[in-house]
Amino acid sequence: MLAYQLRMAWKSLRRTPVVSALMIGAIALGIGVCTTSLTVFHLMSRNPIEARNDVLYAVTLDNWDPNNAWDDKHPDLPPFELTYRDATALLESPIPDRHVAMYKSGFVVEAPNDRSIKPYSVIARMTTHDFFAMFAAPFQYGSGWSAGADDSAQLNVVLSKATNDKLFGGADSVGRTLRLDGREYLVAGVLKEWTPTPRFYDLNNGALTDLEDVFVPLSIGAQLELGSRGNINCWRQETLNSYKDFLGSDCVWIQFWAELRTPEKVAAFQSFIDNYVREQKKLGRFERPLNNHLRKPDEWLRVNRVVDDDNRVLVGLSFMFLMVCLLNMIGLLLAKFLGAASLAGLRRALGASRKMVFRDHIVEVGLVGFIGGVFGLGLSALGLTGVRQLYGGNFDQLTHLDLPMVAVALGVAVFAGVIAGLYPAWRVCRVQPAVHLKTQ
Repeated sequence: MLAYQLRMAWKSLRRTPVVSALMIGAIALGIGVCTTSLTVFHLMSRNPIEARNDVLYAVTLDNWDPNNAWDDKHPDLPPFELTYRDATALLESPIPDRHVAMYKSGFVVEAPNDRSIKPYSVIARMTTHDFFAMFAAPFQYGSGWSAGADDSAQLNVVLSKATNDKLFGGADSVGRTLRLDGREYLVAGVLKEWTPTPRFYDLNNGALTDLEDVFVPLSIGAQLELGSRGNINCWRQETLNSYKDFLGSDCVWIQFWAELRTPEKVAAFQSFIDNYVREQKKLGRFERPLNNHLRKPDEWLRVNRVVDDDNRVLVGLSFMFLMVCLLNMIGLLLAKFLGAASLAGLRRALGASRKMVFRDHIVEVGLVGFIGGVFGLGLSALGLTGVRQLYGGNFDQLTHLDLPMVAVALGVAVFAGVIAGLYPAWRVCRVQPAVHLKTQ
């Protein structure tokens, strides 16, 4: 029955090609705009580490200015990063199953044995060895470095896939060396293509930035006095005459995460950091009330407002635009259906019920919605390409249509078409057959 109704609907659309094209174009335009904004919203609001959401925790300590809030709009929030001295103190805790302290830095890399590749700057993540296992980073070759490499500041490095492709042609480079800032580093591993979006583990330095090029032990940063290329926030007036002074200051610039697999460990680590802060208060630090938090990734994304109000407003406006398109479609459907009311009257006279006529017209508008949705996906792809060109690499991971969004777009298109067709289909079913039979 459905196949027959679809065939009749297609013939009906072909009888009025101009009106049909206008209806399809209206719904395609609305779906294209909606899908473009909804795709960006969907990819920004997802949790890229959802599989480990219940065991990972971002750690924050409130060591900020007692007279000024970290965030004026949200004065209850502590800084999103830690000082170096606090981060290294928390690394000493035996409670977490794993923990990671890290920051963003950079090097100049020299390609080994390939003078055709000129030295160039790379973004680095100075981190501890648990980073890769905690965040489920996939390896193409090798693995991360050992805990011993952290302790002894061994010159080890893990490469991103893009960096390995550029420097080693995509070959297995584990055990080979490359020069970073003039020093030889041993390649411990190479990651597969990995694009966590948003980049949940360091939202303070850009939720939409690309993956780092190289990963290096955190202890090397202190040994070589490598500065941060990320955000550094300070409030206390301190004399910083050396890198050592900076490491001991109250400036926040280190991201810290802990893996806690049981509720008992969560409670124990919360107690540990609270007690640590109480001890630091005795030294004149942490002048604000106790305000330390362990936040799971989904909460961390909300607290950092990765999806801000502008994105929600944009989605709302796009659906309002779709409603305008549907209002235009309703007018076109009324003209089309009432213009063919004599055919509906003839069918009624031959025994078709109002329900049958109504259903046939709904199938037709559903087909219009589906075709409009297909064309709308094409418009959305163009729109996302425009967004990518406008904002550059930061939006690469947010400007592609995935299968869930394709299904949502087609579903919304068909639903919108049916909603738009309800009133016109009802109107044509109310027409009395005798009125049209007398004119034939």
